[in-house]
Amino acid sequence: MSFVDGLAPAKVAVLGAGSWGTTFAKVLGDAAEGTGRSIVLWGRRQEVVDQINNHHRNPRYLSTTALPVNITASTDVREVLARAELVVLAVPAQTLREQLRGWAGLLAPDAVVVSLMKGLELGTDQRMSQVIEQELNLTPDRVVVVSGPNLAMEIARQEPTASVVACAAESTAKWVAEVCTPAYFRPYTNDDVVGVEIGGIVKNVIALCVGICEGQKVGDNTKASVITRGLAETTRLALALGGKAETLSGLAGLGDLVATCSSSLSRNHTAGRMLGEGLTLEEVNNRMTQTAEGIKSGRAVKDLAAKMGVEMPITNAVVGVLEGKLTVDDLGPLLLARQLKSEGD
Repeated sequence: MSFVDGLAPAKVAVLGAGSWGTTFAKVLGDAAEGTGRSIVLWGRRQEVVDQINNHHRNPRYLSTTALPVNITASTDVREVLARAELVVLAVPAQTLREQLRGWAGLLAPDAVVVSLMKGLELGTDQRMSQVIEQELNLTPDRVVVVSGPNLAMEIARQEPTASVVACAAESTAKWVAEVCTPAYFRPYTNDDVVGVEIGGIVKNVIALCVGICEGQKVGDNTKASVITRGLAETTRLALALGGKAETLSGLAGLGDLVATCSSSLSRNHTAGRMLGEGLTLEEVNNRMTQTAEGIKSGRAVKDLAAKMGVEMPITNAVVGVLEGKLTVDDLGPLLLARQLKSEGD
């Protein structure tokens, strides 16, 4: 097996040709320049696959970004997964389990699996790494999570970005990090998979709230307050699940939260802004070309927090808006109506 032997993989499969999947394939392709390593993308749409193969572009998701020539694409998932020693998953979180059941028998016996997804499964409240381990019958040392401030369009433009590669086994995290290190993308390793995933999950819900505030044209004080208190409740949940506080103050916590809450490139921020401007959830979903994961995972985060006895007022309020139990006008007063207490609580 490549990562045990210390050898780089000859082939990497990326399942999901949306903006982040294609961008990460570009990261892998640029890092593999001159090595002979092939990067193969699986996409559902034939027109996307044809654009990648014939023109080295994915205009549906990445505008005019040129892709490395060592990236090819196919709609045949069996072909994409054949002999791939590293498999990267970039599909919507709520579809992952069903898709893995169809792919499980196609993976190479010793493949390492990387999750790019930042969602919590509805119904089970499981993180994506847990779903992967369960459905593919993998041990934690073969499941890796990549997270951090990962706005796809900026990375596709090769703007300098740092991220986190997390795995229970440090050797696996280092092996994956070495495969995705072009000049513009700097991965740091971490063994706190729980903290890294929770940071990436909850920040989407907080970004919805910040977007709602922006849509209502409130000031920066309000948005800064939501970001800061949002980090506090994210940290409480991560700690309750066994994560580490320092992870949430790093790239996968604070870094990802700031980027997602402040950028117009963020799908969750954009969806929240439209809600704040008065659009219905149905209208927002109709206008979005890609999934705003906070809309899908918000309820799961709320349920998990309740199960763990963790107070998450911002999450609860956002879910109330998404489920039609609160209006966006109710949001601000509700967040300020909590019992007075120390900032550390």
